[in-house]
This record gives sequence, structure tokens and C-alpha cells, in this order.
Amino acid sequence: MKKAVGKFAMSHKLCNFAIMTNNLSGEFHRSGRIEVVCGSMFSGKTEELIRRIKRAIFARQRVEIFKPSIDTRYSDEEVVSHDRNTILSTPVDTSASILLLASEIDVVGIDEAQFLDDGLVDVCNELANRGVRVIVAGLDMDFKGVPFGPMPALCAIADDVTKVHAICVRCGALAYISHRLVQEDKRVLLGEKAQYEPLCRECYLKSLESAETSHP
Repeated sequence: MKKAVGKFAMSHKLCNFAIMTNNLSGEFHRSGRIEVVCGSMFSGKTEELIRRIKRAIFARQRVEIFKPSIDTRYSDEEVVSHDRNTILSTPVDTSASILLLASEIDVVGIDEAQFLDDGLVDVCNELANRGVRVIVAGLDMDFKGVPFGPMPALCAIADDVTKVHAICVRCGALAYISHRLVQEDKRVLLGEKAQYEPLCRECYLKSLESAETSHP
């Protein structure tokens, strides 16, 4: 009986080792692909981007992270999650700059992709075709529920799409949208909890009805 238990324990250890080896090998040998992480504000998109990038760094891959230069909420040169996790990045004004700066790179991370131009779709495709793993994070919709910038097209061409969710601050359900709290109609408005709140679809519709009643 003891021998059987011992053999089982050894087999279990070998299995775990094989899984760990395969996971690490996957980080080393992953072919070119596009991964999109999307959702509302406060859903953990940037957190997930940083997690994947740090795994690639651990696997000793050559990594470069980019973000739109207009995103200066926390830092000019770092990607920063709402939980204050950070990683150094390169600010860019256009998607074409990414293609120029990403030579000899294994993994490219792009945060707040909704703020970049539509050329980002072709840039990501070109990088993936070169064998680069491209990880893109961004808002899938703006504060009015309209698909945002290049994100819908990126979701369409991606090899893998992960939709993450915040929690509705009014009822606790999964959030659907980033509801704007301030009276400003321009599409791009950088902000945090003072300017936005995550709401589920039902609470968002109730909020719109309430606003229409208050301002007929």
C-alpha cells in the first residue's frame, strides 16, 4: 500500500513538473498572435495586461509596452493599473510609431488602445504575422455604449479575446458600461472614480431615464 502511495505521489509530482514546463515552454515558443483584453473601466484590463507581460519577462522574452501619449492620468511613461501596479512603457502619438519601435521584440503590449487610431488594426496584424505576440488592452465601449476606436476591429481579428467585468456600484451585478458622472459630452475624457462609475445594463438604463426626467 505504501509503495502504491509513493508511486502515486511521484507520478503527481512528475505531472505537475510537466505542466509547469509546458507552460513556461509556451511562453518561450508561442507563435505570432493577437490577444485582446477588453471591458469597462475598473474591470482589471490593465492589471491583466501587466500580468501577461510580466510572465513574458519572466520567460526572458524581449518585451516592449506602448500606451497613447495622451494618457497621463498616473504617469507619463508608465502603464499603471487602478490597483497601482506599474510597468514601464513607451508613449506614442500614432499606431505607426509602434511598428517602427517594435523591431527585434518578442512580445508587444498596448494599453488604452481605444485612444489610438484605426491604423492600429493593421499594425497588430503586421506584428502578429512577423511572429510577435501582441497583447492589447482597452475599453470596448465609450460612455454612451458605442464601440470605441479600433477595439471592435481588434476583437474581430484577434486570436483570443478576454472580456473582463467590473462590478456595478449600484446593485453588485457584472458591469456593462462606464457611466460618466460629469456633464461633458466629448468622447475622450480622461478620468477616474470622480468622473466614471461602472454600471450594469439595467442600472445604466435607469440612470439615463432619471437624467431625462431631471433635464427634460
